[in-house]
Amino acid sequence: MQFILYLLLILLFTKVAGHLSVRLGQPAVLGKLIAGIVLGPAVLGWVQNDTLIHDMSEIGVLLLMFIAGLETDLDQLRRNWKPAVAVAVGGIILPLVCGFGVGEAFGFSVHEGWFLGVVLSATSVSITVQVLKDMNKLNTREGSTILGAAVLDDVLVVVLLAVMMSVFGMGGQEMSLGLLIGKKLIFFVGAVLGGWLVVPWVMKILAPLKVTESVITTALIICFGFAYFADMLGMAGIIGAFAAGIAIAQTDFKHVVEEKVEPIAYSIFVPVFFVSIGLNVSFEGVGQQLGFVVALTLIALVTKLIGGGIGARLTGFDNRSSLAIGSGMISRGEVALIIAATGLQTGLLVQQYFTSVIIAVILTTLAAPPILKLCFSDKKPSAHEPKKKVSIDKS
Repeated sequence: MQFILYLLLILLFTKVAGHLSVRLGQPAVLGKLIAGIVLGPAVLGWVQNDTLIHDMSEIGVLLLMFIAGLETDLDQLRRNWKPAVAVAVGGIILPLVCGFGVGEAFGFSVHEGWFLGVVLSATSVSITVQVLKDMNKLNTREGSTILGAAVLDDVLVVVLLAVMMSVFGMGGQEMSLGLLIGKKLIFFVGAVLGGWLVVPWVMKILAPLKVTESVITTALIICFGFAYFADMLGMAGIIGAFAAGIAIAQTDFKHVVEEKVEPIAYSIFVPVFFVSIGLNVSFEGVGQQLGFVVALTLIALVTKLIGGGIGARLTGFDNRSSLAIGSGMISRGEVALIIAATGLQTGLLVQQYFTSVIIAVILTTLAAPPILKLCFSDKKPSAHEPKKKVSIDKS
């Protein structure tokens, strides 16, 4: 029954912390992330990041990105592909170079310094998606650009990681760059064809079955199928879930699926995901590397903000919108955590700095919601922005 106690604590703490966060003028997500730190080994130690918590958090982030796909305006996404490319590239080059510079300053070897840059280049848009949803900004021109840039960012960072493993040959993890890029192309072609031809057909065949909740079950089969397909080809599963959401949004079942999946996601799985991020924090032995943590966190925040902002500014956004888009790329979240763990396994990241890197990643994730809210609050509504509607935090 230990796991049941964990769930009880997670659900109670996330709802209360989210409520308090909103009352203090911050996004509810910030309170939930802090709840994970308080419940985890860093403070109270009441919840451990065991296998069940990890698996539930994986489902949570997949459902979160699936819902984001359902709510995404595909035409808006198509219109903003050029800014998305510029933001993604700008948001990788600056963190990559500056991350290497931090490594040099703290005595890292060449390959360790470049790997640090790769970690800082990652972007996790799942936290950003929740904040944008809460503010009704997901389908703005800025929101669509952030989503498109995050998808491309995932591809480019994985390619960078493969190049490093190939060049430095660490941990026997050498990869063929051509094979890696080929897998990415297979995924995108498969996702487009599957979303266009297979998804509508599957929904029409399985949704009318005379069983309980056949529509939402079919939608979840498609969501998890796309996520598994993405993971199998070296992409993040969240990209597959996002693509599945976009595909179902083009069918007649969009509103039914959206109405059914949100209670499943926000009642249990998404709160577990938010808490699981905080459970990775441990302050053991960090005091001796405090300068490194501070420097890495500041560089991580500033380089994504400026790099992504420059990419947006060069493609026609004004200063405020560019700043808002740059802020949407700040969060590193689970993507950077996975890359850091990979670096530890392959020898690209020294064991003694692993905890400090993880803490810096978590700090960027914690900083992202308030920065994002501040930047979007200062931005005047654009012609592309949907009308404001009253919303209740569901997470």
